[in-house]
Amino acid sequence: MDSCTENQGFSSPDTGTPRAAISSVQRALWLIQSDDLDSKIEAAKEIRRLTKTSQRCRRQLAQAVNPLVSMLRIVDSTECHESALLALLNLAVQDEKNKKSIVEAGALEPIIGFLQSDNLNLQEYATASLLTLSASAVNKPIISASGAIPLLVEILRYGSLQAQFDAVMALSNLSTHPDNLNIIKETNPMPSLVSLLKTCKKSSKIAEKCCALIESLVDFDEGRTALTLEEGGVLAVVEVLENGSVQSREHAVGALLTMCQSDRCKYREPILQEGVIPGLLELTVQGTPKSQIKAHTLLQLLRETPYPRSELQPDTLQNIVCNIISQIDGDEQSSKAKKMLAEMVQVSMEQSLRHLQQRAMVCTPSDLPIGTCTSEVSLK
Repeated sequence: MDSCTENQGFSSPDTGTPRAAISSVQRALWLIQSDDLDSKIEAAKEIRRLTKTSQRCRRQLAQAVNPLVSMLRIVDSTECHESALLALLNLAVQDEKNKKSIVEAGALEPIIGFLQSDNLNLQEYATASLLTLSASAVNKPIISASGAIPLLVEILRYGSLQAQFDAVMALSNLSTHPDNLNIIKETNPMPSLVSLLKTCKKSSKIAEKCCALIESLVDFDEGRTALTLEEGGVLAVVEVLENGSVQSREHAVGALLTMCQSDRCKYREPILQEGVIPGLLELTVQGTPKSQIKAHTLLQLLRETPYPRSELQPDTLQNIVCNIISQIDGDEQSSKAKKMLAEMVQVSMEQSLRHLQQRAMVCTPSDLPIGTCTSEVSLK
């Protein structure tokens, strides 16, 4: 139920607005202006409650932004800081004006200070606040200029699990600004991204944001090198390609394609040896239009040798697979290589047959549901 519309029987005759709701909003605005700290904290908690589900209350309580930001600067009052952060967070959700007002009121400085706090709650609330504020295009360069990006990467490394999740999504929001992506790259977030990607559910929103960041970072040579140096890094991306959401799979295949296009000789075998072929074949049938094209292109790059045909022997493909197997396990190399080849052929045949069956049923990839992407934190 909308917090601003409780007690529907009491309405103002001129506007139809519930009197109880008006008094709650007015009381919160009156208390937040008080010189008494306990009254301010009470007001912040009430503002948080009123704005949790009501867009109208967010508009009505917009003038509370400045007093709430002032509360963030009050010394030695954790309850005050937490209450004000949560109220500001709810005021900012899905409200572009409030997002801008909060930053303009000077909230970034104390929020960034809380990122470095020993108090895990303050860390989490500050990270969640930056996630929501970073959804505004206007705020992205301002947040970056405030020095938030390296601290978000530190949260990604050492923060609580919830803070890590919010940090990934905040960094993903910020990465859409070109200058911010360079700053993110310089903080070397790849080890933390891979670690989180390996442990999270591959179909989750976190996996989607991790893969989105990885796809952006592998545009740089440093990003590609960092991903391949991380144990299980390429494999984690391949697993998302196989089991991720629609958007996650698109980011995953995009990352692998970028790597292979940048230097096929260098990245072809590290990608092949993680068993990417079955997932790619499936993606050519079930992926979004973009991921289908990327999967087709990557398959061509993986199947075609980067060496001149005049230098090849008839069993070149088998030799390549043998070389891959030799890097994995020195025992029974030849039989494992032949088994891999047989499995690749079998999967290809099965996928081709499935594709023909789907065509016969007039089922196109455009008929498949495509997931949506959110860029703000859940309400607290």
